[in-house]
Amino acid sequence: MIQVFVTGGTFDKDYNYITGQLYFKDTHLTRMFDRGRCTLDINVKTLMMVDSMEMTEEDREIIGYNCKRSRSEKILITHGTDRMVKTAILLDKAKLDKTIVITGAMVPYAFGTSSDGFFNLGSALAFVQSLPHGVYVVMNGRCFNAKEVQKNRKTGYFEAIG
Repeated sequence: MIQVFVTGGTFDKDYNYITGQLYFKDTHLTRMFDRGRCTLDINVKTLMMVDSMEMTEEDREIIGYNCKRSRSEKILITHGTDRMVKTAILLDKAKLDKTIVITGAMVPYAFGTSSDGFFNLGSALAFVQSLPHGVYVVMNGRCFNAKEVQKNRKTGYFEAIG
């Protein structure tokens, strides 16, 4: 089984067409798995719905606690892109005997075909099944070790460091 933890981020934001603001309601993941005709054994659990810029150390501790406590050795976390590397590094330091993949989106799923969420989710599912134990960030079809990645704020893409 693959344990999926939802933490919020752009991935799950909805768009208010009247005010133009983004907000959280519910996760889109179950619909995304259904639309993608996913046949994997997946358990989705929402831990929180926060923008990663507003994520606290307490929130990261909740994520870590749930990863440690999970019976699954394969964990996928949806997360806001601005602080996902920080969370990945914290989880990497915990040295869990699991494969943990963190992914997100630059454009909300609610925006339809312009969202990168579907592609990132599919890539993350493939990587979580095939990688050895460790913590990884998966974005734009690429996979990075937790300690060797950064978000390029000028391009919006993730890139290797070191």
